[in-house]
Parts: sequence; structure tokens; C-alpha cells
Amino acid sequence: MSIDIRRLNERLASAKPSATYHIIDRVAERRAQGANIISLCAGEPDFDTPAHVRHAAIQAIEDGHTRYTQVAGVRTLREAIADKFRRENGLDITWQDTLVCNGGKQVIYNALAATLNEGDEVIVPAPYWVSYPEMVELCGGETRIVTCNASTGFKLTPAALAAAITPRTRWLILNSPSNPTGAVYSGSELSALAEVLLDNPHVLILADDIYEHLIFDDQAFVTLAEVEPRLMPRTLTMNGVSKAYAMTGWRIGFATGPRWLLQAMEKLQGQQTSGASSISQQAALAALTGPKDFIYQSRVVFQRRRDLMVSLLDQIPGLSCEKPGGAFYAFACCAGLIGRTTAAGRKLRTDEDVALALLEEANVAVVHGSAFGLGPYIRIAYALDDASLREACEAIGGFCQNLRS
Repeated sequence: MSIDIRRLNERLASAKPSATYHIIDRVAERRAQGANIISLCAGEPDFDTPAHVRHAAIQAIEDGHTRYTQVAGVRTLREAIADKFRRENGLDITWQDTLVCNGGKQVIYNALAATLNEGDEVIVPAPYWVSYPEMVELCGGETRIVTCNASTGFKLTPAALAAAITPRTRWLILNSPSNPTGAVYSGSELSALAEVLLDNPHVLILADDIYEHLIFDDQAFVTLAEVEPRLMPRTLTMNGVSKAYAMTGWRIGFATGPRWLLQAMEKLQGQQTSGASSISQQAALAALTGPKDFIYQSRVVFQRRRDLMVSLLDQIPGLSCEKPGGAFYAFACCAGLIGRTTAAGRKLRTDEDVALALLEEANVAVVHGSAFGLGPYIRIAYALDDASLREACEAIGGFCQNLRS
């Protein structure tokens, strides 16, 4: 009798790999072959981690902070996190209302894994970060996608939210500023969504605020629990140091929310990864309690790059781009390219075809918008220096000009 020992968990077998990392792997392959690729696909700042944060990590090693920590995080860091939420977001919490995880991704996964049962639904506005639906499915839930196109600024409306809620709805995931569109919800927009949520007390809310400090044009950042405190008992507010402090590799995410939920997430983490890196926690402590010059300086740089990128993209035939309000992504419509043929003879039938052709023929890596739930678009991360962005747009422009009908 033949036995297949390669049999996988059914949920994992049906899950799709991250589209972003798939493109990154393709970039690595092309570079290994000698190609000079400009990568506009990775969602991370191109700056070095601030010096005082790096020095704090080195000092942590010298001081012997190299052992296991509490699963929920060291108290000094949790106190700094609570202070951050009180000071910057107006959330009246203590350190006991916080949890530290191995990156923001683990915060989200732990929350879903701790609360979803078969048949539970999670509302995910599209365009969405590529991992949301896959996490939901891996945790046994069902994703309810709500498409939010350019007519609404890629943002969820109260009417669309109300129509999506069912008795089986367990979570709403709300990301502002958004990956991939850079859309930012205003206080009034969040208030309108809150009214719908107040009428549906069975729905939990996950506010993914990881791009909080990358917000442009003097907009004020607000989070849902800040706008409507009555939602705090069922809102998990997630953040981290990866984007704001250029600490993607340090893997520190954190959250605040109802204690029953945090305790369940901590229990899961205790059996899964235990606490986050002790050294990274000391670095995150330095980031949250140290000078904030880096945040303000990087915001200025990214806003300038945003303006440059949108201006250059709008000059390319077949592309158009709404001006994003935050993060560091341009979500460019490529509808004008669909149906055309490249100089190398490739037929562009989808936005994925566009992204792959740009990589192969223009040596520019982007991610197709359909991976984020809405096509035909391409997501362009402008977390590179101005010269590289100009060079990339020149290559994209040359590619588009050479297309045949």
C-alpha cells in the first residue's frame, strides 16, 4: 500500500504564497543571472535604523539582556507602549493592556487564531494587504471581501460595511494608512463606520495602524478606538516599530485591546514562539522613548518621493495614479496597458502580466494589484532614493511607449 507522507494540513495546502515575496524571489533570481533590477516591491523603508536604537541594542547585549523574556514582553517595553498609546492615540490604558509579538504580522495572526472557529467570517476591505485573507483561511475563518474602488478613495463606506455584516461576522480588519493604496481614513469617516459597528455588537475590530507615522499633507492620524471609545472593549489596536523607525528586521509588533483577547493571544504565543527577541525589545524601548526626529525627517522624505512618483507615473501613457495620503506605496491603474503587446511579444491580459513583463523586459519589479484584491493596478513602493525612482519611471515609461496595440 502506498502512503503519501507529504500530505499537508488542508488549510495550508490551499493557502497561496505571499505575492510580494514571490516577486522578491523572482528579483533575486534575475539578479543572480546578472540583471540590474530596480525593486519597487518591498514594503520597507530604505533608511538605516536610527543610531540611538542600534546603540541601545548593542548595549543590551553588553548588559546581558540575552535571555528569555516574559511571553507578553518585558515590562519596561510594555510601559513604553502603553505610554505611546495614551500620548499619541488618546487610549486610556496601562501596561497590562498591552502585548508584544514577533512583528506586527504575529499580532494579527495570533488574534485570528485565538478567536476564529469554522464558519466565522472576517470582513476585509479590498484592496487589502496580501496576508489578511490567507491568515483568515489558515485560522479556519472565511474571508468576506468588500471591494472599495477609486470612487470611494479605496476606502470602506458605512453602507458597504453594513451590507457585509452577517450574524457570522467575527472581525472587521481596517488598515489606515493602507497597504497597498496609501488611503487614510479621516476622523469623520471612522466615526461613520463606528456608528455601524455600534449597531453590531458581535463584531470585533482589528485596527492595523502600522503606517501611523507615515501620513502626509499635515493630516492628523486617528484610530478607531480613539474616535469612538465605546468600541474599545472589542477593538484590537495594532502597531509596531518596523515602518516608523525603519526596524523591519527587528521583528517587534505590539497591540492593545481587551484583556481577555490579549490573554488568549499570549497563551497561544507561549506555545508557539514564546516572547520576542530580548535584544529587539530593548531596541524597541529605545525607539519609543528616545528622540522622534527620525519620524519627522523620514515623513518629509517620503512625502517628497510620493509627489515625485505620482507626477512621473501620470506622465506615462497607459498609467494613472491617485495621490496616496500615507504609507509609501503608489497604487497605479494600468487599465490602459491591458490588451496590448510588449516589444518582446508578450500579450498583457492582466495586471499580473504587466508586473511580470516589467520585471523581465524593463528590469523594474512591482507587485500586481490583483494580489491585493483589485485590478488592473500595480503597487509601487517608493522607498528608494530619488535617482532610483526616476530611473525606474524612465524604464517603465520606455516599456509603455513601446507597447503595440
